[in-house]
Amino acid sequence: MAVALDIGCMSGTSLDGVDAVLVQWPLIAGPIEPPKPLLLAHHYEPFEPSLREQLRALNAAGEQEMHHAALAANALARTYAKTIQALLARAGKRAQDIRAVGAHGQTVRHRPQEFDGTGYTVQLMNGALLAELCGIDVVCDFRSRDLAAGGQGAPLVPAFHAAIFGSEGLLPTSVLNIGGIANLTLLPTSAAASHAESVIRGFDCGPGNVLMDAWCERHTGQRFDAQGAWSAQGQVRQALLDVALSEPYFGRRPPKSTGRDLFNLALLEAWLQRCPGSQAWPACDVQATLTELTAVTAAQALLNEAPLTRRLLVCGGGAFNAHLMQRIRAALPDVEVLSTAAAGVPPDQVEAMAFAWLARAFMERQAGNLPAVTGARGPRVLGALYPAD
Repeated sequence: MAVALDIGCMSGTSLDGVDAVLVQWPLIAGPIEPPKPLLLAHHYEPFEPSLREQLRALNAAGEQEMHHAALAANALARTYAKTIQALLARAGKRAQDIRAVGAHGQTVRHRPQEFDGTGYTVQLMNGALLAELCGIDVVCDFRSRDLAAGGQGAPLVPAFHAAIFGSEGLLPTSVLNIGGIANLTLLPTSAAASHAESVIRGFDCGPGNVLMDAWCERHTGQRFDAQGAWSAQGQVRQALLDVALSEPYFGRRPPKSTGRDLFNLALLEAWLQRCPGSQAWPACDVQATLTELTAVTAAQALLNEAPLTRRLLVCGGGAFNAHLMQRIRAALPDVEVLSTAAAGVPPDQVEAMAFAWLARAFMERQAGNLPAVTGARGPRVLGALYPAD
């Protein structure tokens, strides 16, 4: 059987680095069920501290933004290229063996449907430079086509989640991706009782690691709370949790998506100002409350939108946070909560695989979005191509 090799590269809102995967697919023709991927190799490349700070600064208004954004896009392309080169070396492959790279880029603004009805989403990536450096066709800018069709441009992973985790006869299953932002995929079941339950659905349910990471770095100097050990030392402050849960985003119905534009340290500081006496709280109490916020909002979103779910597969960096996983299980006592590793896919590689899947869809001119997820007017081929020389 003829096969195609594609690379997927993802750098998410956690601003930690780039995950790259090499995926093999059978070459198929016609509108049939998408092929199952075979994961051949993975490589993770952490961001240089200077690039991380550049990207963090670009999440807010500042001087000479266009200048800084252009240079950050160049630096990001070089980091992606370095990651791809290491991945190819690990897999024993050459650039000419690869059909395409699906490069997500770095989201620095996400304001769908705002201001003029269309809004915008910005993923920094110099696709031309990346194609020049790696010698492979590059597909990037996946989200803007969905926005142009009236959608949110996010999340884009539910179609891929369905392709690898959806299966007839299993317990009703959903997928929770906990990166900087948390998003849910609600998979259809063979015994769906309604039309809503017979289609793939998904949405951003709120903050994942973004607030926890920012608070942890501010108070401990560490970029994340390893295993949630610091959070586990604190106690949940109900006053802060109640204020946070009053954020209107949590009450909105899907389709919806969000990002650092909303969930950031400025918002957290505003919440704390509404809590008398919060200045005297141990910092680990705030961390425990932010962990609870991520767990509770994800659990409540699941119960509201897919109450029949009995199996929740968790991916992204949050799957490695033992305390967070414990709090999710406590919030969902009737649901089996597992890492995607239990389904055969390492949790830190799922999103990169999704962008290899989206590159495959582009190269075969298949739609990559799901209108039921993003709210777009219809299926669209997502991405822009930068051919290799």
